[in-house]
Amino acid sequence: MSWEKIDWKTLERMRSVFLRGDPSQADYWKTESDLESYDQTFAQRIGWKWDFVLEDLKSRQWRPAPGAVLDWGCGSGVASRAFLDHFGTAGFSRLIVWDRSPLAMQYAVRKARQKYPGLAVGSGQGEGEATAGLNLVISHVLTELTPQQINQLVEWARQATTILWVEPGAFVPSRVLMGLRDRLIDEFQVAAPCTHQQACGLLHPDCSDHWCHHFADPPPEVFMDGDWSRFAALEGIDLRSLPLSCLVLDKRPVPPCVPGSVRLIGRPRMYKAYAQLLGCDGEGIHDSKLFRRTLPAEFRLARKGELESRMIWSQAEGEVRSLSRSTAGEPPGT
Repeated sequence: MSWEKIDWKTLERMRSVFLRGDPSQADYWKTESDLESYDQTFAQRIGWKWDFVLEDLKSRQWRPAPGAVLDWGCGSGVASRAFLDHFGTAGFSRLIVWDRSPLAMQYAVRKARQKYPGLAVGSGQGEGEATAGLNLVISHVLTELTPQQINQLVEWARQATTILWVEPGAFVPSRVLMGLRDRLIDEFQVAAPCTHQQACGLLHPDCSDHWCHHFADPPPEVFMDGDWSRFAALEGIDLRSLPLSCLVLDKRPVPPCVPGSVRLIGRPRMYKAYAQLLGCDGEGIHDSKLFRRTLPAEFRLARKGELESRMIWSQAEGEVRSLSRSTAGEPPGT
């Protein structure tokens, strides 16, 4: 679909539905044109979030399980397409898509078959796939599910070998995802975003105002594209801001993080003389100052928003003394 054929009124309607986050709402896909307009706009932004998560996993030498891929709550199928673009199709028996909307499933199947002609693609809940090594892909569903539906999904997800889950980087879905993480860590290893297997430090009462979120970067060419500028203006969207929450779990051993690895939460809070960094590791949450006089190069990176999301910190008395990039671990067993 070309930008000239985008149904802007449909996008406006969808945007208002997304912002309400009402679990009782009816399907917002009315026609295939709705899905086409969505897939070229909102879905691309979700795809960029998946790119961030999948690149982070690849930097740790993490690989999905050989078997099937199930895109649960698939929408237009952008999450599973990002997954397959990063990892290829050779190691997977088939792609399954499922959504409460039959129209969305039909669209996601057609798009996947067009893009990956050698891969078996179908729709359904993926019954019987768990024993073969199921990679469960879940994207942007928590705001549309009741607590009971979330519990049912979590219980069903326990059958998967890997779970890759991405949600908006907002307070409520992030904290729900944090709680689900701690419900599942007895059965799964945490591959992302955490650098540890301990209980989530952000669930401590002292951290009740914080939530686990990160920021993806859109492709640079987006900022020079008039169509994307029009989309941003009409929908009231900041193209520079792509907050996300994520959780990646694996029943197999995961590559260990380098000792001392800390995950940066959100963005640095910038002041004249220092940057305040909120970080998480196995010891808990660290709210530490990175002083310009101590680490001038790293301070400049923080100011430009270019610090790595996962780093090795040396800190004492609430001050970051050194920062270095966290290198990849060893590949997991299969």
